[in-house]
Amino acid sequence: MPDKNVDVLIVEDSEIDMQAVLRAFRRANITSQTHQACDGVEALDMLRGTGGRLPLPQPCLILLDINMPRMDGISMLDELRDDEDIRDSIVFMLTTSGHVADRKAAYERNVAGYFLKENLAPLVEMLKPYCQGNEFPI
Repeated sequence: MPDKNVDVLIVEDSEIDMQAVLRAFRRANITSQTHQACDGVEALDMLRGTGGRLPLPQPCLILLDINMPRMDGISMLDELRDDEDIRDSIVFMLTTSGHVADRKAAYERNVAGYFLKENLAPLVEMLKPYCQGNEFPI
């Protein structure tokens, strides 16, 4: 049986928060390939295969922060959803922003969930079976 693990792209500008996510994945035995981007510009290059990169395999699960330099998470979502080749990427927001306006903006762009960084453990526990056992359409 082929490996069904989905690739995970973590879009986060804080190295401390990035390492916390990676540690949580290891503790939960999530074996999916992880990729890291520091902002929306780098993440879109990785997803599209631009800027001298090969495109990430699709479908791709994205953990996306909102407040980042160059391109924030909401702007990245706008570009992602407008791009036919990557629009079906599964996005979970992982942010410090508890603002209702940010939550509303994210859900208007079809995110699968909105989690605060302080609640990382429940997100990781939910993602484990999703990454390793979900049946994707392709």
